[in-house]
Amino acid sequence: MDTCPRCQSPLERLSLAETTTVACSRCGFADVPVEHEAEWQERETWHEAMERFYER
Repeated sequence: MDTCPRCQSPLERLSLAETTTVACSRCGFADVPVEHEAEWQERETWHEAMERFYER
């Protein structure tokens, strides 16, 4: 990967300790691998939101 996938500018290689990644100084893209899972939160209905609003 020599160019940014967002803006096609040249990428810089950045290293810290044993971790190396590429980043774009123009748009801020950073190719940083992450491991996470989204936690689904139940959404509040408008009725519940209005009740909560008026309780305060």
